[in-house]
Amino acid sequence: MDALRAVVERITYQNEQNGYTVLKCAAKGYHELITAVGLMAEPHVGSVLSMTGEWKVDAKYGRQFSVTSYEETLPATVYGMEKYLGSGLVKGIGPKYAKRIVAAFGAETLNVIEETPDRLLEVPGIGRTRVEQIKKSWTGQKEVKNIMLFLQGHDVSTSHATKIYKTYGEKSIELVQENPYRLADDIWGIGFRTADTIAAKLGFSHEKFERLRSGLTYTLNRLSEEGHCYATREMLLKTGAELLEVEESLLSMTLDEMIRTGDVRTAPIPQPVPEEEASETPAEQPGTAIYLPPFWYAEAGTARRLRRIYASLPGITVTEACLRGVLSAQDGMVYDPVQAEAIETAVRSKILILTGGPGTGKTTTTLGIIRAFRAAGARVLLAAPTGRAAKRLSETTGMEAKTLHRLLEIKPAEGYQRNEENPLEGDVLIVDECSMIDILLMYALLRAVPDSMRLILVGDVDQLPSVGAGNVLRDMIDSGAFPVVRLTKIFRQAQTSRIILNAHRINKGQMPDLSNGRDTDFFFMEQEDPDAAARLIADLVSRRLPAHYHVGPGDVQVLTPMRRGSIGAASLNTLLQETVNPGETGLRHSGILYKVRDKVMQIRNNYDREVFNGDIGEVSAVNPEERELTVNFDGREVTYDVSELEELTLAYATTIHKSQGSEYPIVVMPVLMSHYVMLERNLIYTGVTRAKKALVIVGTRKALAMAVRNQNAEKRNTMLAERILQEG
Repeated sequence: MDALRAVVERITYQNEQNGYTVLKCAAKGYHELITAVGLMAEPHVGSVLSMTGEWKVDAKYGRQFSVTSYEETLPATVYGMEKYLGSGLVKGIGPKYAKRIVAAFGAETLNVIEETPDRLLEVPGIGRTRVEQIKKSWTGQKEVKNIMLFLQGHDVSTSHATKIYKTYGEKSIELVQENPYRLADDIWGIGFRTADTIAAKLGFSHEKFERLRSGLTYTLNRLSEEGHCYATREMLLKTGAELLEVEESLLSMTLDEMIRTGDVRTAPIPQPVPEEEASETPAEQPGTAIYLPPFWYAEAGTARRLRRIYASLPGITVTEACLRGVLSAQDGMVYDPVQAEAIETAVRSKILILTGGPGTGKTTTTLGIIRAFRAAGARVLLAAPTGRAAKRLSETTGMEAKTLHRLLEIKPAEGYQRNEENPLEGDVLIVDECSMIDILLMYALLRAVPDSMRLILVGDVDQLPSVGAGNVLRDMIDSGAFPVVRLTKIFRQAQTSRIILNAHRINKGQMPDLSNGRDTDFFFMEQEDPDAAARLIADLVSRRLPAHYHVGPGDVQVLTPMRRGSIGAASLNTLLQETVNPGETGLRHSGILYKVRDKVMQIRNNYDREVFNGDIGEVSAVNPEERELTVNFDGREVTYDVSELEELTLAYATTIHKSQGSEYPIVVMPVLMSHYVMLERNLIYTGVTRAKKALVIVGTRKALAMAVRNQNAEKRNTMLAERILQEG
């Protein structure tokens, strides 16, 4: 083994999940910076590492020092101290103040911060508020370092140390030792597998109840992330036994105890029997559905509220005269028979579902419904699941439209302020992009809808279902319990768009027209090799499309079927950032360098900041001194501390799933055989319908044909349709 002592000059890459790190270091006797790679617990720029390992030559990256073990020490030189403090390690000290502090105290700098921090007031420009900020941050860093060392001592990645410290404070180590599985319950971003690794190193029994309970909860949560509201008992036990490597019988006893204590809820699964066998074959015993409580309550509550609203008398009635006035084309608007039927059904029913593809007149029909209700003096509320969808609804109607979270007046820690006790005020609620609404959000919405309110749900049921659990719009239609109007006619003005025509072809299982042409808005570029496709996409986004359409690269959105792989969102984001927004100045977190002008996406709901999963913004400012960056979300500035950047990711490229509810001027979409596990008709249909001005598909005809043929999207485990019928 070789030994190497070096000063960290730059952190090139760090994987948050496993701690794998690539460093550029300055070492005595080496004229150029050396590369050190290995599992390292968040070293900081300027710190001194004493490393053991061996020199290796990587075919792609050249000579590297592969680290097997290391120790981090505080820098001893004035230069090292300045680099260390200027790295952003301590909030309140950036490069500017690091230079001033080190100039004032020299080799004693770190001792001053540790032992007599009030002396920092002697430094020009540093006041009492900044000193207190530095004190708090320095103490926090020491605590985090202790947690890191504790976790590292148990062979676990320490990238979660800051989250643990923020949640548990000084009791972090004590609580983790007591029950590491609580990490999976309490801390977003730490899952069962991480907690299980820690528990194993702490000597927790393989068959301990806490482990089995946490493992079953984890399995149900993982299924909910795939869209399922429940798991069958058989599947849960089988999957859980494989995950936990224990006998199903032991897990079955754990599950029975969880049912007894209310950790999970159950319901019988109806077993359909073919009509010809119904008279001869007795019905099978129903299977058992196992729910996490929030999904059980949401599904049962949604069915109950829908039935209650539908059966109640409306608060306002639209007269025949009002309806005739809207349909008579007096205002120059002409409706086709199906649109007229939708308007009539809306004003006569408590609930209406309006669905249809692009160019079929959903917007025109919605405007007609609004006119009819407003002519009768009704108070109409408009809402949509995302900020972009709400903004678009507002632009098309000329009325205020809110996100569902804002409509329901979400408050962090308190939940939705609008509910049964404080319902929405109005006569009619129209909600757009309803295919995006998951079962938890739908239940929250219906709890706030008074029985007398009319409910109009608008959406394209052929798009991908919600990212969250459930298939609400599809289940409501399948129940047959509510009026549904499906618009199918493509209007003349939409027939000039090949995006729209091809979207309908794809939805019918037909190959789109790939003939390209000078005046088309739908282009296909054949490319089989994923790496070559990635380079082509980078050229399209950075140069060719902006030049042709006279727009900025920010108006071009890459939508890809997958997150991983060379043509997945993660790799494409790295490539596109280098191409569109090069430079080394920014704020680094988990291997991503966030820079001014970067396109970013929020990847979890944050009710404090009122930004939600899928919202896209642009980095407008980076402050190395405060270790903060600011993102502009449609004109609203939101500031993030560096430890909160896990809520963001680059968004030059995003998955098609994450694009739901959004429209982009220009879309570039790779469709290659390397995506084959994700190639489904509704995925491609959703991607195509996101483009307004132009769409470019990069890939192969074979992959596109496979997607168009494949309508076998996995059925989600939901019972909303059955529950609606049972409530009837």
